[in-house]
Amino acid sequence: MQLDGVSPPPEPIEAKQGDHEKVMDEEADLKPIDNTPYDDPFGNEQNAEVKYKTLKWWQCGMFMIAESISLGVLSLPATLKVLGLVPAIILIVGLGLLALYTGYTIGQFRQYYPHIHNLADAGEILMGRFGRELFGLGQILFSIFIMGSHIVTFTVMMNTITEHGTCSIVFSIVGMVICMVLSLPRTIKNMTYISIASFLSIFSAVMITMIGVGVQYKGGANISITSETNIYHAFTGVVNIVFAYCAHVAFFGLIAEMEEPKDFTKALCLLQFFEIALYVTAAIVIYYYVGNDVVSPALGSAGPLLKKVAYGVAIPTIIGAGVVNGHVGLKYIYVRIFRKTGRMQSRDLLSVGSWIAIGLSCWIIAWIIAEGIPSFTNIVSLISSLFASWFSYGLPGVYWLHINWGQWFSSPRKICLTIINMLIVGIGATMCGLGLYVSGKAIHDDTSNASFTCANNA
Repeated sequence: MQLDGVSPPPEPIEAKQGDHEKVMDEEADLKPIDNTPYDDPFGNEQNAEVKYKTLKWWQCGMFMIAESISLGVLSLPATLKVLGLVPAIILIVGLGLLALYTGYTIGQFRQYYPHIHNLADAGEILMGRFGRELFGLGQILFSIFIMGSHIVTFTVMMNTITEHGTCSIVFSIVGMVICMVLSLPRTIKNMTYISIASFLSIFSAVMITMIGVGVQYKGGANISITSETNIYHAFTGVVNIVFAYCAHVAFFGLIAEMEEPKDFTKALCLLQFFEIALYVTAAIVIYYYVGNDVVSPALGSAGPLLKKVAYGVAIPTIIGAGVVNGHVGLKYIYVRIFRKTGRMQSRDLLSVGSWIAIGLSCWIIAWIIAEGIPSFTNIVSLISSLFASWFSYGLPGVYWLHINWGQWFSSPRKICLTIINMLIVGIGATMCGLGLYVSGKAIHDDTSNASFTCANNA
């Protein structure tokens, strides 16, 4: 697996022993010199009680699909209303193809530094100890906010199906407890079944919604090919698209648990091509029939009866995708604590109890966030702006520039790729800055959802 224009990994250590002292002096804070087996967070698993590196490429692909194609697709039809049909579809396809490239770059960076397990490891390579702490904090906060967004959606779903049968806080607590219980498996492979159920669930729910709106509405009468808007509303639509491509935060951890890390490209292509096709189809069909009356999440556009059916079918993804995304953050904390202790493969009380305590703590924090920002649209916008803008777009450009340091202008091809990756970094920074503005304004101006009340999530 070799990215066009990317330098190959460093030569084996034996070929550099004469320069070892010099390299250590110049690059001690940037590039690891000796990736010994001790750097592998899972070590030698030959006789381990719990084995982690068991993920096949198709299982990895399904996990990525479940992680990415969940709540993101539900916000896209409303994006077409904000941006107009043509500009929104161009952005959905364009950002999807860009996500394919940045995901491939992540795979190359991980091949260059095979000891990487999470964003914190990558941050240490780029910025030393400060980078490790900054990137690690970003990864766990991202996961917790995603977990919170699924609790919000679970509450919306229960309110829709039961017609506000009880206090919304009760529904959110029930959602948190269910997700916590399903988070108990420690290995990603054991999450594969949840991810498959999640994918089938969201796919079926979207199909039901498309069929429902096709039967219920005439179609084509209330749509905008282009739309006059302002920077605030336009960028609100953009961050919704960015959220739909937010799976990249988990890529390092997934590669680390694959049987053959070199097969990551297959899993990535399975994700991105299916993702783009589903997003474009669902967004166009739902928006064409519902028009500018479309709501977010899109399942609410299917009509009084069918939206209950669609939400019921979507329960596995509303729960499962939250569990799958949460697993990434929980695993980061767990690896950080037990990486060099030899306990990660153990089933003793300390190992299992620590995993449960980490999960319980993170899900409680996620519940607090869900109650504090009880609007699906607002929490999606905040997550996209603060985290996905960098994890899916900006940082992969930095990774490429780092592994090609000193060779940016060595050939016409490298010059072209250097410009592209610098632009990618700029795109990530712009998404973050403008996205934080629009999400902060939306949360400030939203008076329809009060925090920690029974009337939330209408």
